[in-house]
Amino acid sequence: MIKPEKLQRGDKIAIVSLSWGGLGDEKLIHKYYIAKERLENDFGLEVVTMPNALKGSEFVYNHPELRAKDLMDAFKDKTVKGIFCAIGGDDTVRLLPYIDYDVIKNNPKIFMGYSDTTVNHMMMNKAGLVSFYGPSVMCEFGEYVNMFDYTRQAVEDILFNDCENYEIKSSDIWSNDYVPWKEENINIAKKLLPEKYGYETLQGSGVVTGQLLGGCVDVFPMVIGTEIWPTKDEWKGKILLLETSEDQIKPDFLTWYLRNLGAQGIFDVIKGIVVGKPQDEKYYEEYKEVYKKVLKEFNKENLPVLYNINIGHAYPIGILPLGTDIQIDFTNKKVRLIESPTISASESFPC
Repeated sequence: MIKPEKLQRGDKIAIVSLSWGGLGDEKLIHKYYIAKERLENDFGLEVVTMPNALKGSEFVYNHPELRAKDLMDAFKDKTVKGIFCAIGGDDTVRLLPYIDYDVIKNNPKIFMGYSDTTVNHMMMNKAGLVSFYGPSVMCEFGEYVNMFDYTRQAVEDILFNDCENYEIKSSDIWSNDYVPWKEENINIAKKLLPEKYGYETLQGSGVVTGQLLGGCVDVFPMVIGTEIWPTKDEWKGKILLLETSEDQIKPDFLTWYLRNLGAQGIFDVIKGIVVGKPQDEKYYEEYKEVYKKVLKEFNKENLPVLYNINIGHAYPIGILPLGTDIQIDFTNKKVRLIESPTISASESFPC
C-alpha cells in the first residue's frame, strides 16, 4: 500500500462533498465556516473548497459526476496535501463510474472521512492508497464551542507526525448529547459523561498484526459485488473494522449483515475484528451478543473481537488508518500502530 505524506503547518487541504451536500445549504453553511476557521487557526492548514462542495444538497445529489470530478481534481492538484470529506450520506456509490484509480494511485495524499465515506475508502484500497477513517468537516471539525480533545489529539498525532509504535487509547469520556445544527446553538457544548467500559474483548485472545479494512457496516450492502468490494483473497490476513451509523440499526439487521460476511468466507481468512462504539450506546449489549452468536454460527468462537473503539458515529472519535499494519492485543485490550501510516516530509512535529 502507498503511504501519503504527513501534513505540516501551512499545507493545503481540500474539502469535498462526495455524498450528502448539506455543507452548502443555507441553514447549515455556518458549520463550514466554523470548521474552516478551526482547521486554519488550530491546525495551521490552508483550506480550499472544491468547486461543487458548497452548491447545496439538491445540486450535489443531482450531480454525482461533479462530486467525483472534485475528488479527482483534488488528487490531481499537486499543491493539495490532504482531502477531507464534508460528511457522509447514503449515495457515494453513485460516484463509481467516474473514478480513475490511477489518478489516486499516482497522486497519493491524505484522504479522510467516515460513514458513507466507507465507499471512498474502498476506492482508496482498490487504488492501493492508505486512507484514514476519521473526522469529517461538518461533524467533528465543525463541532460547536469546542472540538473534542480526543479527536483533536488524534489529528495532531496521526496526520502530522511520524508515529511508529503509537498507542491508540480509549477515550476517558463520551457523549450521547445531540445539539441541533442551528446557528443559534453555536455556543452550546455537548454534555460529557465518563467512559464506563473502555475497550472490551468479546472473545479470543492474544496479539495479532494486520492491516485494517472495513468501515460502516450499514454501507456494505451497497458495495458488495461492485468493483471496489475486496475479494476473499484480498481480505486474507486483514483485521476487519466495523461500526454502525446514526441509523442505529436493529440487532436483527446487524445479524444479517454479519451472516453475509460469514457466507462470503471472510471470517475464515481475517485475523480479527475491531468494533466501534455504537452511537448513544444504543444496542450496546445487544450488539455484543450478535457478534458472539453469528461467529459461533460460523464456528469462529476463537476469532478475536475488540469492542467499543472510539471510531465512527459515537462521540468522540479518533482516527484509524486503513492499509498499514496495526497491532491489536486482545488479551490486554491495546491498539497500536506498529508502523507510521504516513511518510516523512521535510519537517515533522514530535508526538
